[in-house]
Amino acid sequence: MRLISTLTETGETLGVAVGDRWLPAAELAGGGPATIAQLLAGGRSAANALRAAVAADARRFAETSRTIDGLDLLPPVSRPGKIVAIGRNYREHVEEEAATAPEAPLIFAKFPSALVGDGAEIRWDPALTAQVDWEAELAVVIGSPARNVSVDQALEHVLGYTCLNDVSARDLQFGDGQWTRGKSLDTFCPMGPALVTADEVGDPQTLRIRCFVDGERVQDSTTGLMYFGVAEIISHCSRAFTLEPGDVIATGTPGGVGAFRDPPRFLADGSEVVVEIDRIGRLRNVCRTREADEALVGPAVVEGVAG
Repeated sequence: MRLISTLTETGETLGVAVGDRWLPAAELAGGGPATIAQLLAGGRSAANALRAAVAADARRFAETSRTIDGLDLLPPVSRPGKIVAIGRNYREHVEEEAATAPEAPLIFAKFPSALVGDGAEIRWDPALTAQVDWEAELAVVIGSPARNVSVDQALEHVLGYTCLNDVSARDLQFGDGQWTRGKSLDTFCPMGPALVTADEVGDPQTLRIRCFVDGERVQDSTTGLMYFGVAEIISHCSRAFTLEPGDVIATGTPGGVGAFRDPPRFLADGSEVVVEIDRIGRLRNVCRTREADEALVGPAVVEGVAG
């Protein structure tokens, strides 16, 4: 299934997308989950029931579905408890940074308040940062609690996958000596457009991942070049803390980021950034700079939901 979260007249709405059409999940499964939070709360049985309803009602979908064009898309998971990010997880990225290969997954955090959806603006105050960079990443969404799980069992806890851009203010990141602030500014975590369930994606280590800036391909790699695959990352994290339903793991970026180019290249007002991952989709965002005294607002908030 391809799951989207969007704003409708009733607020945040979970939808099922097929091609360029969609229907609210609650219409496909009577009394079913109206939001991604309700789907996550229902566990594996809720996801299986929705999948069965979609398969059983193909005619209704064809006759009553609506176009996705023009939808106000939220991140597929609007309020994760944690965004766990993994640094230096691709060989070519370690090489371009002239860094040492990690012996274990290098964990840091992004704040959930940084989340925005497909089509939203990436915004920053140019007086705060002048070195905003892109990082195309495969994001994992946890579907069931994971604590002390083995590598062999780890993928059983995955609900699905989506595209993520780990936008990074390099001057803040390197100047602070730790990464949280530079990677957690409002709007610095675009995610979407859809959450594709694990059964549809298959092996997460066989996906081509690309990033385009203003139409130029700047990153082009495969998830098979990760030092630590999705299962290893989940297992490693679960030994330290519980991964809960809705938690997001950003699995690292390939080589080709702007900071380590010669000369360095950074995003600017009007820059368009696109993240594409095979079997998942295309995440597009445009950059806008705002002075501190202008209306620099973060993610849209609907009934307390960051979007």
